Amino acid sequence: MPASVAVATSRRRDDVTAPAVAVPDTTVLDTARTYRQLETCPEKRPRVAGRMMQGRRAPYVTNLTARAHATAYVLRVLPSHLMPAVVLVLVVAAACQPFAAGGGPASTRSPLSTPGDAAAAPTADVSRLDVSTAGWKTDFGKASVDLAEFASGGPPKDGIPPVDEPRYESIDAARGWLDDRSPVIALVVDGSARAYPLAILIWHEIVNDSVGGKPVVVTFCPLCNTALVFERTLDGTAYDFGTTGNLRFSDLVMYDRQTESWWQQATGEAVVGQLTGKRLTFLPAQIVSLHDFAVAHPAGDVLSRETGHARDYGQNPYPGYDAAGEQPFLYEGVIDDRVAPKERVVTVMQGGDAVAFPYPELRKVGVASETVGGQPVVVFWTPGTASALDAEAVDLGRDAGATGVFRPEVDGRPLSFRRRAGPAAAITDQETGSTWSVTGRAIEGRLAGQQLEPVVHADHFWFAWAAFAPETRVWTAP
Repeated sequence: MPASVAVATSRRRDDVTAPAVAVPDTTVLDTARTYRQLETCPEKRPRVAGRMMQGRRAPYVTNLTARAHATAYVLRVLPSHLMPAVVLVLVVAAACQPFAAGGGPASTRSPLSTPGDAAAAPTADVSRLDVSTAGWKTDFGKASVDLAEFASGGPPKDGIPPVDEPRYESIDAARGWLDDRSPVIALVVDGSARAYPLAILIWHEIVNDSVGGKPVVVTFCPLCNTALVFERTLDGTAYDFGTTGNLRFSDLVMYDRQTESWWQQATGEAVVGQLTGKRLTFLPAQIVSLHDFAVAHPAGDVLSRETGHARDYGQNPYPGYDAAGEQPFLYEGVIDDRVAPKERVVTVMQGGDAVAFPYPELRKVGVASETVGGQPVVVFWTPGTASALDAEAVDLGRDAGATGVFRPEVDGRPLSFRRRAGPAAAITDQETGSTWSVTGRAIEGRLAGQQLEPVVHADHFWFAWAAFAPETRVWTAP
């Protein structure tokens, strides 16, 4: 198989094109010596550079500052012999990109689909699909969304390979390469606890696993900072998931290997193909530090680096991407300006109601008590968890903190929570004075050992959540 292939430009809706260029063939690249060497691992440094290398137009970056950042970013990681062609692409795209009112790019797409829109799938207009269908068995004639909303992220089908045969190690072994601040997705199913380091997920995005005897799929979209876990059994069938290489509103689009239907990660809904309209069941999970996971689950397992793939685990292929005020890459929508585009929010949706809790507001008070869909919830925020998308090494990222969402009661007894003082102070309940961790466990006091019931929630960048749930209420600290 050749080491490189010629990739022609694809037609875009605004007809901005660029000459074909020679790029490394991602299908033969299985080893990434370092995340800086784009020739070795084009699928992850980042998708933006992958699109540039494929002769596609520049990403939809919606202000001059972000465009300049994107240009410098792409040029910093590209091989020197590709720079002239890429500069031409960037200049032409910047000159031709139209803008919509409100600071976002103009768009001809249909209104956004919200997580509550799982209606019967209409017949899709396949001519509006602007990504490759080669090698797919998907029924593209069946879809619940406008096919024009899909954009190539750069890699091909499973070019970002999921982890299909996960292996695990003890917390002590994981501490041999992870800092206590390292962010992990913490999942507990029927008493079995497992941590999935973002230092690994940032390179794979999907882990097909079974926890507590239940088939699950653990997902992370770096462009949206969205970590979600689902049951992967639907109507008696356990599905395995992979990456399509495509995005919708900058969010990961998965596919199941049984029917090759396409699934929106943010909503857990099949949006294209045979299973269109079906929904996966969310499982409670949270992003916390390895230390917080270890305190709550000292006997828990940690996903190991023995994934079957060679990647630069521990390095962040998106350094600086989580700057809150910058516009997101590969996003064509108008940004909801109630919160900065890439500000972290923890979100809860239940009973037709949705609330977003911005991290800066939570940092002020540590505890948020709110009613969502007629049900009381309490949100904890504590410091000590690194941002996976800040520094070049995941564990050196700034302190983003961690969140947890719970029912504020124990054995039917309502509890009221507060933080004693500043950001590092303990969270206690007013009824007994017991101290609680961000994982919802009482670690000191009369209620020590008690566990609050977790509520399904997610951490996102604000732009990504607002795209799918625009009617969301935004909570502010009192």
